[in-house]
Amino acid sequence: MSSPLVNLESSLEKFIENVRQIGIIVGDFQPQGQTVLNQKINQMVTLMQEIDKSKSHIQDIQIPLEVFDYIDQGRNPQFFTKDCMEKALAKNEQVKGKIDIYRRFKALLLVELSKIFPNEMAKYRAIRGDERPSS
Repeated sequence: MSSPLVNLESSLEKFIENVRQIGIIVGDFQPQGQTVLNQKINQMVTLMQEIDKSKSHIQDIQIPLEVFDYIDQGRNPQFFTKDCMEKALAKNEQVKGKIDIYRRFKALLLVELSKIFPNEMAKYRAIRGDERPSS
């Protein structure tokens, strides 16, 4: 038994192929092709009904709106995930760099504060558990 998504995909592929064939027939229309054109239009209606029936089985599936933007731009929607991963990796590198900079800043700040406020910094480190208080 096929999954609802596989059935929907199959119906959509058939529909697209049918529309393509109708375009060819209409583009070079000959009166003797009227019967074939009528059959293709009837097939298109049948396929649309199949697609409409499948909507109840796939209602819970959520698709990011950006995927539709990809399709509207003529891009392959399968590249959406790849692009999202690349953006996430780039953002991860940026955040990692910021974390490293803040760690270095904290270390330098602690060194400088220890020079200026040695007693207070000793207490701070004791509270933080970094070193034991020197009494």
